[in-house]
Amino acid sequence: MTVAPLTTGDLMHGSASDADLLRGYHEGGDVRARQALIERHVGFVRRLAQRYSRRGEAIEDLTQVGCVGLIKAIDRFDGQYKVTLATYAAPNVLGEIKRYFRDKGWAMRVPRDVQELNVKLGRVVDELTGKLGRSPSVDELAKATQSSPEQVVEALDSSRAYNTISLAAPGPDDGEDEAGDPLEHLGEEDKGYELAEERQLLRDGFKELGDRERQILHMRFFLGLTQSDIAERVGISQMHVSRLIRQSIDQVRERLDSDHPQQASERDPCRSSRRARASARRARTSRVDRSSSRADSV
Repeated sequence: MTVAPLTTGDLMHGSASDADLLRGYHEGGDVRARQALIERHVGFVRRLAQRYSRRGEAIEDLTQVGCVGLIKAIDRFDGQYKVTLATYAAPNVLGEIKRYFRDKGWAMRVPRDVQELNVKLGRVVDELTGKLGRSPSVDELAKATQSSPEQVVEALDSSRAYNTISLAAPGPDDGEDEAGDPLEHLGEEDKGYELAEERQLLRDGFKELGDRERQILHMRFFLGLTQSDIAERVGISQMHVSRLIRQSIDQVRERLDSDHPQQASERDPCRSSRRARASARRARTSRVDRSSSRADSV
C-alpha cells in the first residue's frame, strides 16, 4: 500500500491525525511528520514533567528531558499497537525524567529504590493533599505507596541529598560584601611560634647578665633605641654603652654555646670547628703527658 505524502497544508494546520503522521514518518520517511508529532505533544510532555517540578529542577529542563522520551517513543512506535501515541509515549517520557533524577540530579549517591519512592511520594503527596484538604501523615503516605513508615521517612529525608549547600555560600548573617568562603576566615600561622625556641634560648642566656646589661639589651634590640638614647637614659657614655652591648652579647653567646653545643654548631660552624681542633690538641697534649709520666716511672 502506497502512503500518500502529507502536504505542507496538512502539517501547518494540524489536520493530519497522529496515525497519519506516524505512517508518513515510518513508511514514507517524512521527517516533517516526525517534527509535527513532537511539536504537537510538547504540551503533553510538559504536563507530565510538572509532577516533578518540586524536586528542585526547572520545569523547562524537565520538559526537554521528557521530550527525549517522546522522540524515542515516536521512533519505536509500531502501527500495530492498539493504543494511542500519548498512551505509548507516557512511560517513555516518565522513564527519561526519572532516569535524569537518578543519574544526574542527585548530589549524593542514593539507592535506586529510595529515589523511586521519593519521586512517587511527590505525586502521592499532591493527590492526598487535594483529597484530604491537609498534608498527609507518614502512615497515610506509607499506606498509599504500599511501603513501611520507615521507608517513607528515609525517602523524604533523601530529598536533602538532591541539592547540597556549598560551604562557600554566604550565611544568613553575612553581609553582601562579606565573603562566604570559610577558607578566607581561617587564622594565619602565628610567626611567634618560630621565635619561641629562640626566645627560650635568650632567656637562658640573659640569666648570666646583670640588671643593667639586661636593661640595655632590651632597650637596644626590643625597643629599638639608639646607643645615644640608651646612654642618655642610663647615665653613661655612648662608648660605654657600645662596650657593654658587645660584652653582653659575647657573654650570652658563650652561655648558649656551652648549654646547646649542637645549636651553636649550626649557628657558627667555623667556631665549632675551631673548638673541635682545640679540644683535639688538648687531648693529644694530655696523651703525650701521660706517656711521658709512664716513661719517667719506668
